[in-house]
Amino acid sequence: MAKGETIGTVDTAFKLIGRDHDIIVEAYDDPAVQGVTCYVSRARTGGVKGSLGLAEDRSEASISCHQVGPIQFSAPIPKQEQVFSERISLVFKRLRVVRMVDMQRHTLIYLTYSDRLIDGSPQNSVTAVPIGTQTPIQLKD
Repeated sequence: MAKGETIGTVDTAFKLIGRDHDIIVEAYDDPAVQGVTCYVSRARTGGVKGSLGLAEDRSEASISCHQVGPIQFSAPIPKQEQVFSERISLVFKRLRVVRMVDMQRHTLIYLTYSDRLIDGSPQNSVTAVPIGTQTPIQLKD
């Protein structure tokens, strides 16, 4: 699973004690597709609980993936695969990014959403990276 690189943050609410509420923007390089980077923005809860990692962050997130270099596949990829995951609460809630392959349009689709052990959220965001027919996409069986 790829690790995120923090690009920046913007404060959204002042907290007297602990970190302010903020929005964080992180970059994730797709581990199986060289030349594709996804940028994910999400809200983070501040205050004492947020600073200690005990607060539950909101489920909303936005994603934008782009070709940042020549596209290369290190190996055949699955038609659908989780490529990034990050904890957004102490135990049960995760932010996930799933890559899907649209072979007909020669495009990679990236979907972000959050889930919990029992109940997930319908909040989601999607982005697409066209590959072009000159770069073959090989799928795993």
